[in-house]
Amino acid sequence: MYVCSCFGVTEEQVRDHAAAGSCTPRAIASASGAGTDCGSCVRRIQSLLGRGAGCPRGDLIAAKAPEALDSRPGAALAEAA
Repeated sequence: MYVCSCFGVTEEQVRDHAAAGSCTPRAIASASGAGTDCGSCVRRIQSLLGRGAGCPRGDLIAAKAPEALDSRPGAALAEAA
C-alpha cells in the first residue's frame, strides 16, 4: 500500500528504510522524499515507525515525533531544509 502518493513510496519501503536506520519521519524523508511535498503522509509514516517498523525503539520515536512536526500540510518537514 502506498504511504506517499507524491513520490510513490510504499509501506514496505518505509519499513526497509527504518530497518536500515531511518527511524524518524525526517530520516524517512531524506531517504525517500516521502513527506517533503504535501505532507499528508507524515502521520502515516509516524504510525508505521511507532509500530516498530524495524526501528529499535519505535515506541519512543512515535511519542516524540508529533512535537517535531508542523501540522500544516506541506510544512511537515520544512525546517529540515
